[in-house]
Formats: sequence, structure tokens, C-alpha cells
Amino acid sequence: MSENMGSDVHASTAAIEHKVCARVGFLGNPSDVYYGRTISFTLANFWASVRLQPSDDLVFLPHPTHDLVQFRSLDHLVNRLHKEGYYGGVRLLMSICKVFFNYCKENNIDLHNGNFTLSYDTNIPRQAGLSGSSAIVAAALCCLLDFYKVRHLVKVEVRPNLVLSAEKEHGIVAGLQDRVAQVYGGLVYMDFSKEYMDDLGHGIYIPMDISLLPPLYLIYAENPSDSGKVHSAVRQRWLNGDEFIIKSMEEVANLALEGRTVLLEKDYSKLANLMNRNFELRRQMFEVDALGELNVKMVEVAQSVGAAAKFTGSGGAVVAFCPDGPSQVKLLEDACRKAGFIVEPVQVMPSCLSDVDLKTLSSN
Repeated sequence: MSENMGSDVHASTAAIEHKVCARVGFLGNPSDVYYGRTISFTLANFWASVRLQPSDDLVFLPHPTHDLVQFRSLDHLVNRLHKEGYYGGVRLLMSICKVFFNYCKENNIDLHNGNFTLSYDTNIPRQAGLSGSSAIVAAALCCLLDFYKVRHLVKVEVRPNLVLSAEKEHGIVAGLQDRVAQVYGGLVYMDFSKEYMDDLGHGIYIPMDISLLPPLYLIYAENPSDSGKVHSAVRQRWLNGDEFIIKSMEEVANLALEGRTVLLEKDYSKLANLMNRNFELRRQMFEVDALGELNVKMVEVAQSVGAAAKFTGSGGAVVAFCPDGPSQVKLLEDACRKAGFIVEPVQVMPSCLSDVDLKTLSSN
């Protein structure tokens, strides 16, 4: 879902604009950080867009809401920082420019000397586990690829690594799953087995037809007060060889492997069981403090009407499936409304890869 609005960017003042959607971790998360497997898709309900305008100097425009630098009072400032932190999108734009520049330099990819102004916008809810930060970075990377006319020189499989590297500049600890989904778009099966990661530097990514998905629903809180602690002791326990964590994470990864077959066969009753099992395994591995009580409640509300439900990411939003159809959807909507949650139909965004992108793909 990208639009290149300039044919000869270097020679003209035409702008380039790209849009990248939020993502839903559907099955297998969070095993991508543990050499596992996942299935994810891009969510058209929310997106981030980045605009690159050629200019004399290199400029990063702060967002009027997300990069606020003017306040009514000290009280306003402190309340804002308490809710939003010290974060904004400009830092992400700067870091992807740095990572992109270094990657091109290391791989002998020549860049012209033109400058530009970068700005962004987003409607992805904060703290909702929908990959809002990586959407901004991925959209900016698309703009850079087109501005410097090097899209054909930077392989699609490598681009998620560049996005993640830019986020790591700010201490974000995460796996490749979100970035793969947002670079590829659509529905993607991913295998992060150690042999692939060691040999290739990335996983094996297989796009799937979005029509294989049943109707799904997104549940989230308008003002999340408890997004959970994304970083818990689980990774350290895994590194220490904790048998329970290792076996549980392997089972989580196998849910994605099994889920791929289930989707191809459209065995939706089994799909519901896989979704619920995914959440149950996460609940067993992570403490309630790490999951967040509000997040757990969203899953429990959905499951109370017989819907299958799990986190879309590390918490903040939930993806739900109603195997019994419209009558169950009505029950879900009523239960969520009563609990104070927002529920809306999932809109899946198809793959955003162009013909030029597809030519860079390795044959798996």
C-alpha cells in the first residue's frame, strides 16, 4: 500500500510517500525471538505514513502531536511524559537514515548527494501491541529506497533486519516477526530456525493468501493503563537453559507450523484451539505483571462468550475469532462494550511488494 509520487526524484521536487500498516501476530508469537516460527498479517485498520520531500538541507519535521515540544505548564509536561514517555517518531526517522546509510556504505551501494525533508503521521494506537514504531521505520525505509533509486539493490529479506536495527538504536528489544510482516504485507508464515538465522542472517518467509483467514476481530482499550512489562525474565530463563521455558517456546513455535496447515485446509475449529493454546502457553511462561491485567482481561472477556483469543503482540490488543458465526460476534461485541473495550472487524491488508521487490527475493 505504497505510493511513489515522483518518477525522477533526484532531478525534481516531487514528493515520495509510503504507508505501512499495523500488524497482528496471529500464531507462534513470541517464539520469533527464540528461533521459532510465527504467522502474522498486516492490519489495514491502522497505519503509519512517511513523506519524503526533496530539499536543500536534511530536515526531520516533528509531528504536532507525537513530538510535542510546547506545553501549557509544567503540570501538562509531566502528565504528558507520564502517559507518552520521552518518545516520538523523529528519533525513529533519524535512526533508519543512519542504518540505511551504513548498510549501503558497507555493501558498496552508491547514494547520490540529494537532501530531503522527512515527516510522518500515524493513527496506530500507542501501547496496543500493533507495531506502531516499526511501521514508521518501515515506511521511512521505503521512501529512502525510492529516493536513492536502490530498491532493486536491497533485498526484501534483508529489509526487516534494517528496520529492527534502527529500533535497536533506541534500546527496543524485539524479534523480526513484526518487521517481516510490515515489509512484506499480507499474511506471512515465518521460520526463524537457528540454522537459517546463522546461515542467512534472516529467516525463511513464505507469503500466504489472505483469503485463507476467517473473519477476525480486534479488541483494544481506548486508553490503555496497563500494557504489561514487555521485557520479563523469560528470555534470561531461556538463555539459562530452563527446560520448561525451552519446551513451552518450542510448542508455541509448533503452533505456527500446525497453523499453516490448518489455514491451508481452512480447518477453522482447529484454528480456534491453536489460538487459545497460544495464549495459554504465554500465560504459563510469563507472570501476570509481565502480561498486564488489562490485557489478560481482554482475552478472558472474549473467551467468556466462546471466542478464541490471543495477544496481537506483547499485549495491548487482542485478536479474536468467533467460530460460531454472527450470533457469537454479537455476544462478543456486547461483552466488550460492557467491559469498556473497543472491538472492530479486522481488515487484512494484502501484500505490498512491487515487481521490483519480488525480483530481489531469494528462491527458498
